[in-house]
Amino acid sequence: MTTQRAPDLKTVLLASGIVITLSMGVRHGFGFWMQPISQQHGWTRETFSMAMALQNLMWGVFGPLAGMVIDKVGTMKMMVLGAFLYAAGLLWMALVDNSALFIIGTGILIGAALACTSFGAVSGIIGRTAPLEKRSWAFGISSAAGSFGQFIMMPIEQQLIDHAGWQNAFYVLAALVVVLMLPMAWKLREPALEQATGPQQSIMEAIREAFAYKPFLLLVAGYFVCGFQLVFIGVHMPAYLKDKGVMDPSVAVYALALIGLFNIFGSYYAGKLGGMFPKPYLLSAIYLARSVVIGLFLLAPLTPYSVYLFAAALGVLWLSTVPLTNGVIAGIFGVKYLSMLSGFVFFSHQVGSFIGVWLGGYIYTKTGSYNMVWGIVLGLGIFAALVNLPISEKPIARTAAA
Repeated sequence: MTTQRAPDLKTVLLASGIVITLSMGVRHGFGFWMQPISQQHGWTRETFSMAMALQNLMWGVFGPLAGMVIDKVGTMKMMVLGAFLYAAGLLWMALVDNSALFIIGTGILIGAALACTSFGAVSGIIGRTAPLEKRSWAFGISSAAGSFGQFIMMPIEQQLIDHAGWQNAFYVLAALVVVLMLPMAWKLREPALEQATGPQQSIMEAIREAFAYKPFLLLVAGYFVCGFQLVFIGVHMPAYLKDKGVMDPSVAVYALALIGLFNIFGSYYAGKLGGMFPKPYLLSAIYLARSVVIGLFLLAPLTPYSVYLFAAALGVLWLSTVPLTNGVIAGIFGVKYLSMLSGFVFFSHQVGSFIGVWLGGYIYTKTGSYNMVWGIVLGLGIFAALVNLPISEKPIARTAAA
């Protein structure tokens, strides 16, 4: 009888990185489908925005549930499920022309798929595999993979839409998801997790402990802002630029790709700095810097070059919160239930995403402008900078009974 060996850190980072590259890369490009799908079906922007909003909310809802299963049975099985859910969701978006069914199916299928194939899904295996001194760095590598996916997949998705049509683009991406994700999931097989070391808490004990601990609640509040800002910008940026007279759609493509490119460096160095400086202070600085960058962008004359400069600056700050947030959670609570607890924090992120992407479409439909939403984005950034300052990342004190 052979004993299953745990994958080494290099294998974990490579396999999970490829999955996240594809998962996040495809998802970040959904904004390119807003106008062709809306025009094809005669929908307003609010309809597509609601589908994206529900998708982000369901991603958050399914995140803790997927994390609970992953922390019990391992990453591989949930990632296989996620690959098939992702493909089904893409086919649904291509084929369904009823607005209500489009919103519900897109939200549930893609949302559940992302919960099984993105950052939260791999945080547990990374935390269990990486030694303590490399943990923050390893989370940074994982976040950088998501940024690389945004950089590499944005132009591919736009080219597929332009040359194959928006429906055929979905078919190609669905096939790509299954073909690439399944072999990578196989590499993330883990031995039985019941033998994991650490405090032998039950799931409910871990949940009660986390939600009774103030630093965890502050982290949850800050991550709400992260979701609101990023998804509003990611989905509505192409339409915003067109409204402002930047007619060439390639500007939006290059801008979103630049965000992904520069966040490769931002995520990597955020993880690296997280091993050297207090992570809550770094999180606070990131949120404050986002508000400054967004404010300068809104005040500056809008040209393709100002858009590219904004995208590069924002890219450094885009997903750099992820390795630091996961690092704080692991530092406080350990890694036994890391996927689940990361899922709960990420649920707050996705509530913010839901409100941000939906509110953008709603306010635009009512006022014909995004100005009010931009103001909310700025205010929330300052709020997040303040709530992260008092967070302590020291391990939580537990009694022997716990």
